[in-house]
Amino acid sequence: MSKVTVVGAGNVGATCANVLAVNEVANQVCLIDIKEGLAEGKAMDIMQTAQLMGFDTIVEGVTNDYSSTAGSDVVIITSGLPRKPGMTREELIGVNAGIVKSVCDQILKYSPDAILVVVSNPMDTMAYLTLHALGLPRNRVIGMGGALDSARLKYFMSKALKCNANDVDGFVIGGHGDTTMVPLTSCMTYKGMNISNFLSKEEIEEVVKSTMVGGATLTGLLGTSAWMAPGAAAASVAESIIKDQKKMIPCSASLEGEYGMKDITIGVPCIIGKNGIEKVLELNISQEEMEKFRASEAAVRKTTEVLKEMKLF
Repeated sequence: MSKVTVVGAGNVGATCANVLAVNEVANQVCLIDIKEGLAEGKAMDIMQTAQLMGFDTIVEGVTNDYSSTAGSDVVIITSGLPRKPGMTREELIGVNAGIVKSVCDQILKYSPDAILVVVSNPMDTMAYLTLHALGLPRNRVIGMGGALDSARLKYFMSKALKCNANDVDGFVIGGHGDTTMVPLTSCMTYKGMNISNFLSKEEIEEVVKSTMVGGATLTGLLGTSAWMAPGAAAASVAESIIKDQKKMIPCSASLEGEYGMKDITIGVPCIIGKNGIEKVLELNISQEEMEKFRASEAAVRKTTEVLKEMKLF
């Protein structure tokens, strides 16, 4: 029997729970939220599609009862507040850091061996907090951002090439943010061939630009943050763990000297299996890409320093 808990029954959390159920990633999915009745209602709505969609996964919703999360193999943390008008970055970090730390303490009380997938923003910083506040080994804390950013990159690649999105490949490293992510043009391929064989330099630059503002574009269109792709991205990370798929997924991971970096949690390609992060892949990227990665590192460290000043661990 396998079990995944999703913390936070908002748009991202509920979508994630739905994808987990429809794809039968686990036997059980527990959806938990602090708001009375929200998780129960979302779970009931999902379960009422079981016969229509043909899945057997059981989805349970609970209000703030962490005992119901007991025995979880994977816990996906989506809880936290979005940045509001007038709110500083420091204020957002302070609020969400408190929420995420409280959630993690409760989770490990009932599922001491769980692998944690962090979605809450600022994601790289929240993954760093989770790792260090709980004293966990790095394989058990995974930031989801690279999986989402890479999915968006492939979407824009397929649009530019006018092809099926399943025929392209590529990924994003660096921080999970509009100005910190680094789409690797050297690794962007169409049917195994570099994208430069099919698109001009200007067209490739447009793909990169569109990817980097992908989240902001959706916020402008929707009036709120996106939820379908983020929820599906988190579910895909959980699936690689539960099913021991050992997929290569760009994730925010704690580095221990890879790429010349230490004491930072940032997006890099990882092998994800039953033990969580089973390997961090150190790529031989171009000098230009490495310079961008270094700039991303500096930005992520600046945010992490704010966290350290709060002395939460």
